[in-house]
Amino acid sequence: MMSKDYYKILGVNKSASEAEIKKAFRRLAHEHHPDKSSGNAEKFKEINEAYQILSNKDKRSQYDQFGSTFDTAGGGYAYGNPFGGFAQGNPFGGFSQNVDFDLGDIFSSFFGGETRRSTRTRRGSDIQIDMEITLREAVFGVNKKISLRKQASCTACQGTGAKNGTSFTTCKTCNGSGQITATILGQFRTQTICPDCHGNGKTIKERCPNCSGAGSLYEEANLSIEIPGGIEDGQAIRLSGQGNSGQQGAASGDLYVNVHIKPDRQFERQGDDLVSKIEVPFTLSALGGEIEVNTIDGLVKLKIPSGTPSGKKFILRNKGITKLRGKGRGDQIVIVDVAVPIRLTKKQKQLLEELDKEFKGKKSWL
Repeated sequence: MMSKDYYKILGVNKSASEAEIKKAFRRLAHEHHPDKSSGNAEKFKEINEAYQILSNKDKRSQYDQFGSTFDTAGGGYAYGNPFGGFAQGNPFGGFSQNVDFDLGDIFSSFFGGETRRSTRTRRGSDIQIDMEITLREAVFGVNKKISLRKQASCTACQGTGAKNGTSFTTCKTCNGSGQITATILGQFRTQTICPDCHGNGKTIKERCPNCSGAGSLYEEANLSIEIPGGIEDGQAIRLSGQGNSGQQGAASGDLYVNVHIKPDRQFERQGDDLVSKIEVPFTLSALGGEIEVNTIDGLVKLKIPSGTPSGKKFILRNKGITKLRGKGRGDQIVIVDVAVPIRLTKKQKQLLEELDKEFKGKKSWL
């Protein structure tokens, strides 16, 4: 007798969640399924055994406490083991026929069909594009015109793929049911969507000559996209139904526009606020006065109090970004940078020396 490490078999930690265990099982079952050319029946059996225990809360608890006993001679679990459910004589070498995992993803890859859950794949595929806008356009919003090549519903057959839009016949593969039954290893049975009629139960009797039965054609589409003010870099706008057309008249996919904002030389965005820097002469910083400041709306006057130090921040209300999920706009934060002269004339130097003498020994100017 020897103990089997189910966690190691599935490649997960002992603290793995149910979702992690299920994900690992699906991946390994797909990889080692015996119906694949690269499959391994023994490995597939072992994976299922491990999943049967670890996916059941009670069995997993018992396994964590007592471990498992594997009959090396019989090649399976001993009859009456504490975990239950593994009958002797099972053609799979030890695991129950009442398997409680989802075979849909595995079967669909073997039979080339669709499971009941995957009928949504008949819907047209989504399209993603990238768009670059300026900071000003992000502040106030903008309407953009674009052209893109995409699949559009064939007007000759109204997207059905059939000549005149009416020529259909009962599908011979599924006899009109829209589903076929698949059996694997003589043990598992599952229903999948018919690969010929895609679940419709009918096939095209005579293909549309305009689209060769596809129901769609590639064409150039011109669209108008409204970019709202306040949009952030990396956000996406969804245009419902503007993706590729669906199969045989099914719904079209969506168009996703990923918005990217170009860096701006004058302004830095911080949420709904804009940050800018302004250089002022040290004389204006000391004496005070007014200076023109550039905003996203244009030039405005800013009053600089006397004694303004470098790094001082001033707030210009409602001069920032339009609030995407609210009313009004953010602010503009103006940071003062006091400019110290590098080159001085002889007279300027004398004046500064006199000023320096005036302030020596005094702290009132600080």
